[in-house]
Amino acid sequence: MSVSTQVVEDVVIKFAGDSGDGMQLTGSQFTNNTALIGNDLSTFPDFPAEIRAPQGTLPGVSGFQLHFSSNRIYTPGDNCDVLVAMNAAALKVNLKSLKPGGIIIANTDGFDNKNLRLANYPDGVNPLEDGSLTNYQLHKIDITKLTREALKDIQLGVKEKDRAKNMFVLGFLYWLYNRDLTSTFSFLHDKFGKKQDILDSNIKALQAGYNYGDTVEAFATRYTVEKAKLPAGKYRSITGNTALAYGLIAAAQKSALPVFLGTYPITPASDILHELARYKNFGIRTFQAEDEIAGISAAIGAAYGGSLGVTTTSGPGMALKTEAMGLAVMLEIPLLIINIQRGGPSTGLPTKTEQSDLLQAYYGRNGECPMPVISASTPSDCFFALYEAVRIAVQHMTPVIFLSDGYIANGAEPWKFPQSADLEPITVNFKKGLAEGEDKFLPYKRDEKLVRPWAVPGTAGLEHRIGGLEKEDITGNVSYDADNHQHMVKTRQAKVDKIADYIPLQTLDSGPGKGDVLVLGWGSTYGAIKSAVAELQASGKSVAHAHLRHMRPFPRNLGEMLKSYKQVLIPEINNGQLIKIIRDQYLVDAKGYNKIKGVPITRAELVTAISELL
Repeated sequence: MSVSTQVVEDVVIKFAGDSGDGMQLTGSQFTNNTALIGNDLSTFPDFPAEIRAPQGTLPGVSGFQLHFSSNRIYTPGDNCDVLVAMNAAALKVNLKSLKPGGIIIANTDGFDNKNLRLANYPDGVNPLEDGSLTNYQLHKIDITKLTREALKDIQLGVKEKDRAKNMFVLGFLYWLYNRDLTSTFSFLHDKFGKKQDILDSNIKALQAGYNYGDTVEAFATRYTVEKAKLPAGKYRSITGNTALAYGLIAAAQKSALPVFLGTYPITPASDILHELARYKNFGIRTFQAEDEIAGISAAIGAAYGGSLGVTTTSGPGMALKTEAMGLAVMLEIPLLIINIQRGGPSTGLPTKTEQSDLLQAYYGRNGECPMPVISASTPSDCFFALYEAVRIAVQHMTPVIFLSDGYIANGAEPWKFPQSADLEPITVNFKKGLAEGEDKFLPYKRDEKLVRPWAVPGTAGLEHRIGGLEKEDITGNVSYDADNHQHMVKTRQAKVDKIADYIPLQTLDSGPGKGDVLVLGWGSTYGAIKSAVAELQASGKSVAHAHLRHMRPFPRNLGEMLKSYKQVLIPEINNGQLIKIIRDQYLVDAKGYNKIKGVPITRAELVTAISELL
């Protein structure tokens, strides 16, 4: 039978199975292969909340969604064209997101009576056999059996052989989308080169999946997605947490500061520790502390000692670090607190995304404790946003909170990475000693930015007191004077407010300078807003999009921008946090669109919400 090739512009694939089925690895390898051939892409890994949920159950489903295209794209897709379901639970959880007429590749071994029962299908009901999937292109493949057959000559147990079935799936998808296997062969050699049997089993399974596509008659069409028309340059696929680590390294090099990361592992921030630990050659020191409080306290000590102090965490860890954050504010030292947000409160949804902590970043400390807040919008934007956060911290002598979330942290996209020469230097001015005419060091004497000097301990003549007690203006001595306390509270706030004079004005991402609706976003809502607004603009609607990086202080022109539109819509993956701050500061009757389901807002949802306002 002859097989035709169809050129398509846009494809969304969802890999889904048990957490032990290797769906994240399969998706990552297909993503890397996609990046190499030059498609634009966006991914959304979806992990179970439990470390090892019961196999075959609905809570145990692990997914990886990949959207790739010959055009520019900004989201991992609202609905998928292809669903790979390794068991009944994976089908049940994800079928609602499959487009009508979409392709289902089902591993029949995962639809036996046990798996059907665990997925809560009624007795005697099998969706692969009862005609309920007639609106889709269903392809039933016994992936487990075919993988075992391909590996029959390899001396491994059945359990070990079954671990390679994700490679069979990957090989078949490579055939279906006209891909070369070389990139994954290289990955497997790097990963399993010292374990010959495991290496051979994965390579044979990958090749067997590809060959299956060549030999089976059920597939009459293969697909090709042309290279995307991206600006010229060198690209790589990057996740948010990796970009964040690289941004920190770049900022450290450009500021000539050693980095000290004091942290405690927590989902979804732990990958930053793993990544940074690989770069000791850049002067990076990583310290896995016994708890969250020890992590930030060690980072504060490093910052006091002249290093770039950093701590990483998520919402529950932010709660534990708050007292130490107050100490850093009182000391007025540069410190970076990186919060990769997840669903809350308490342990909440550890593996699900949420813009949960903006109000915590603003107000989640005792007393008047202002701190600048910077937010990243996409995986690659983490690099540049983090670089900006470091600049503010060291040039304004203040701790800075950096906000990302699980969607950005684990998602991937192509990144046209900069050259070192393209990055602005970050100037750091340590006080080297007493200036001419000074007979005593005054640690809280401020410059025109209201910034106090950074004095490294051990510098002759610069001995000074530190601690959490209120400081006397200029001298830094402990003070309980009422007037001094009010003055210092006002001064610390004014210093943070004054940062607005040293950051860019807010610009529009797209749309008219005045109009019917401004969609104001922050963080990981960027792609959905950009796509929805572009769709409405194409139909002639007067809609604009602005996206915030500087969350505190806001750019100086933001209030004027907000009042240039008849209505303002603020989409958030929370119950309405930025909208409270905007209403408070600018007295604008903004409207909210909120989704709190552990998954991103979709383009279609926003098109509907904006249209209702119009």
